[in-house]
Amino acid sequence: MTRYLVTGGAGFIGSHLCDALLGRGDSVVAIDDLSTGNLANVKQASGNPNYKFVVAPVQVGNAVNQYITGCDAVIHLAAAVGVRLVMDEPVRTISINVDGTANVLRIAAARHVPVLLASTSEVYGKSTHIPFRENDDLLLGPTHNHRWSYAVSKLVDEHLGLAYHREFGLPVTVFRLFNTVGPRQTGYYGMVLPRFVAAALLDEPLVVYGDGLQERCFCHVQDTVEAIISLADEPTAPGRVYNVGTEVPISILSLAERVIEWTGSKSEIVFKRYEDAYPDGFEDMRRRQPDTTRIRELTGWEPEHSLYEIVQDVIGWMEVGYTAV
Repeated sequence: MTRYLVTGGAGFIGSHLCDALLGRGDSVVAIDDLSTGNLANVKQASGNPNYKFVVAPVQVGNAVNQYITGCDAVIHLAAAVGVRLVMDEPVRTISINVDGTANVLRIAAARHVPVLLASTSEVYGKSTHIPFRENDDLLLGPTHNHRWSYAVSKLVDEHLGLAYHREFGLPVTVFRLFNTVGPRQTGYYGMVLPRFVAAALLDEPLVVYGDGLQERCFCHVQDTVEAIISLADEPTAPGRVYNVGTEVPISILSLAERVIEWTGSKSEIVFKRYEDAYPDGFEDMRRRQPDTTRIRELTGWEPEHSLYEIVQDVIGWMEVGYTAV
């Protein structure tokens, strides 16, 4: 049995990760302050004797310091999530991301407990070198555009994690997530797929920002979880960055059209200007597509779920009573 400490364990990805670890016989302590996580997400795990859930922030040391004892690894997922939160609360976003990661790394280094650190495709910024590779140069916007505060904070996390690896020999593995979607994800903070599906099931308009031609690659949360576990199981993974996602892009407009088709909805698509949806300082990227060669060659991981399967899973989850408009 491997014992994991999972921060952000009541979140969308974190709760699925905990379920998967428990399912293979591992032991999990999950920490979450429930600022964006949800107790409903941990209901399935709560009856497992190998699972413990702790309500606490990761920015201060008490809970992490207490529960890291006896752990074989930390999977650090706790972070500010969603475009809406980033734009509305940039100070909180930076604090949660940077202070939380610094605290986790400091404590893990003192105990020499390996860390798997979640980052984001946002760090590639406005790069036009498609597909994105881990060693590519990064291109971010100016500091007066608050949109970039999230990307910068996660870049600091990456630098700090790799610095702990280099300077203190702490095994740190960084993985950059590309648009993970699936059951339990809420549209409240701006996530596009649950927002589209929830609206379609109610025959309400699907709101597409901009011209809808911006492209993203959507990865099922179960595939993302398998990628994280594959890195956790690989002893040669630390010290590097790994893209995690699918390599198949789709425009947001096409996604909206398919959601309407696959739900049998009567919804219409309406367009909304970015400036009418977000505060000043928002800037979007036209295309985000990862090159996943590095993780594939190291672990053999590849995503298995098609976009159709992903959307059907979200539809099925929402049809049993969850609404994420």
